[in-house]
Amino acid sequence: MELNKPIQWFPGHMAKTRRKLKESLSLVDMVIEVIDARIPLSSRNPELDALATDKPRLLIMNKADMADEAATQRWVAYFQKQGYYVLPADCKTGKGLQKLDGIMNEALAEQREIWQHKGMVGRPIHAMVVGIPNVGKSTFINRLAKSAKAKAEDRPGVTRGNQWFTLPSGAQLLDTPGVLWPKFDDQQAALRLAFTGAIRDQILDCEELACDLVLMLSRHYRSSFIARYKLSEPLPETAWELLEEVGRKRGMLIAGGEVDTARAANMLLDEYRGGKLGRITLEHPDDFRKENAE
Repeated sequence: MELNKPIQWFPGHMAKTRRKLKESLSLVDMVIEVIDARIPLSSRNPELDALATDKPRLLIMNKADMADEAATQRWVAYFQKQGYYVLPADCKTGKGLQKLDGIMNEALAEQREIWQHKGMVGRPIHAMVVGIPNVGKSTFINRLAKSAKAKAEDRPGVTRGNQWFTLPSGAQLLDTPGVLWPKFDDQQAALRLAFTGAIRDQILDCEELACDLVLMLSRHYRSSFIARYKLSEPLPETAWELLEEVGRKRGMLIAGGEVDTARAANMLLDEYRGGKLGRITLEHPDDFRKENAE
């Protein structure tokens, strides 16, 4: 099942952000891209590969605590093979981020030698932090800066302007607004982004989205899905009936004994996004290797 209406979301301020992003690259030594460990490829901005070709790149796989650990390690190997530095982390707690300084120094080892030869001893590293909405970019900066200066909200598109932050190590980070690309050529990627909340729910049919999610959960995380909602085998055949069963088990009934599917859909999406369904990764490197081989 796929959404009947293709997902498109590119607010006007994001077009301006993309232009500003390109202009700001000359100010930094490397680019740190925060991505969602549950959807590592779908949560990347494909335009960065063209914009930042001459800069070392570090991928922060945020929300690693909510993703399948084995899948995360496969993604680390996948990206490292492509020349990226990779750091799985939980930006809310800071787990994993203690390795950041070491990785940044490793990524810029040659450049730091050049600075030393030029007498630029102690020159701080300048890094740009980028990421699409809702991957936890501001949470990453807040955790490192140990302040709340970078406004963090669980709502797409909240960070609007560029700001510099100095870390305890002396490194300087340039925060940029979250930016999505103008068109979703891959609707499956758009669907995965919608599952995680990177696209505003207001422009989506949440019941339809929830139907796609229950279908995916019943296929790939069947046992944990059944246990979470106290379902019984055999499961209903259609996604809509399955969503109704989830709502019925949670007592979400309206007049006449019908299920309030809108309420059930919102509950399901909230619980998935909050990690209450367990550690779930929605895409795997092998899936994309197969696609590229076909």
